[in-house]
Amino acid sequence: MSAAFDCRLSRPGVVCSLGDDLETIGRALFTGKRGLTIGDAFTPGRPLPLGSVGGELPDDSQWPKDHRSRNNRLLALALARLDDQVERLLATVARDRIGVVIGTSTSGIGETERALAASGRESPLPEDFAYARQELGAPARFIAEHLGITGPCYALSTACSSSARALASARRLLKSGQCDAVIAGGADSLCRLTVNGFLSLEAVSDEPCLPFSHHRDGINLGEAAALFVVTPEAGGIQLSGVGESVDAHHISAPRPDGSGAADAMRQALDMAGRDPSEIDYLNLHGTGTRLNDSMEAAAVATLFSTPPACSSTKALTGHTLGAAGALEAAFCWLALERGLWPRHVFDGEYDPDIPALPLVTANMAPAHRPRHALSNSFAFGGNNASLLLTRVD
Repeated sequence: MSAAFDCRLSRPGVVCSLGDDLETIGRALFTGKRGLTIGDAFTPGRPLPLGSVGGELPDDSQWPKDHRSRNNRLLALALARLDDQVERLLATVARDRIGVVIGTSTSGIGETERALAASGRESPLPEDFAYARQELGAPARFIAEHLGITGPCYALSTACSSSARALASARRLLKSGQCDAVIAGGADSLCRLTVNGFLSLEAVSDEPCLPFSHHRDGINLGEAAALFVVTPEAGGIQLSGVGESVDAHHISAPRPDGSGAADAMRQALDMAGRDPSEIDYLNLHGTGTRLNDSMEAAAVATLFSTPPACSSTKALTGHTLGAAGALEAAFCWLALERGLWPRHVFDGEYDPDIPALPLVTANMAPAHRPRHALSNSFAFGGNNASLLLTRVD
């Protein structure tokens, strides 16, 4: 068990299909309002529900061309929602003592797709094309250069656990003394490569997804950015424990018994010195695929004799891939700060062949103000991560 360590998560900056301010996002999150729209921009002739960000994003026309991407525009808006906290950070902490860690899986691939479409098979790429903007490290470099930060700066890409691992990495940078503060989170934007890649795996639903339903048939995809300022301060909402495992069962399918997922959750609890019975809320990875949901239900049943209130928010936002871990940590932050449960939305017909979970439905409310929330992110290759957030009054 690790010694206690103060690791405070600031108010998050978030942009997703539910909105780009915490009030709007919270209203949708706690009432179960889906943020999905139907479109075939990435799959001509096959309309799909997508968690697309529809609002206006910052103009990138005057940015260096290496930084001009939708991913970075999402990050810029999330960063703008942290203006007061970032301003205070830059005024009080030396810039070489501030780190940046971002999780992503798409980076600027969408811009490369458009450049290739414009140039065709034989013509030169457009003059404004910059390969660097699709590099996985591009989002972290964008934030660092945008703010003039010179501390440790890197990106993590472990598919759907990327930004959960970015927050875990931020905690390690603080605990090791390498940084006095870290801007951490994740971003991913929708693009043809991602959407059609998941279609090739037969993992995408043509209807709004139904996590843990007997009728579930796949995921909806989405896009988002979520950022925190992470500091070694007491009080507030703490990242009190992190757990990471790699079970390497299969390149894309989860380990059926959920042992790797359970190990990640157990590590997070052990780091924080908490018993499973103390967890008030569990944010499920809950993609809506048959294999993931059955695996996760088995993992939860292994660890919890009586599972806490649970929900999957991917039914509201779509699966935001590399951004999902940080986005759902932000949802847990909101749940702890406001004392409300994020709503689980599905058809109400729970799969009887998997262990039962107490999903948050319209007629459920917290018996007391929640203090501990656990958030799961499970990814290709068995890259599992679990984050434990604790409210400290």
